[in-house]
Amino acid sequence: MNIERTEFIAWMERIMERFDLLKEHIISKQSKYIEIDGEQLLDNQDVLQLLKISSRSLQRYRTDKKLPYYTISGKLYYKLSDVHQLIRNSLNSKIT
Repeated sequence: MNIERTEFIAWMERIMERFDLLKEHIISKQSKYIEIDGEQLLDNQDVLQLLKISSRSLQRYRTDKKLPYYTISGKLYYKLSDVHQLIRNSLNSKIT
């Protein structure tokens, strides 16, 4: 299979454009998350989607002190490890 040099260059330019788009997408995803001491912080929306619960249930977890939270500039954040611990505790309580 032989292709001409100009066609090859056009293909390579398209591939590089795709790589640039993927790079921008990855960077935007990475900058979305806030980290503190190397630990990822999630906002309300992230936790709601992760746990597939209502905002009222999330509020109940906060009120019942089942899920620690942090307020930064008036916005609530949760450590990913705390969310994982909540899941583990929920699983353990259902097993016993």
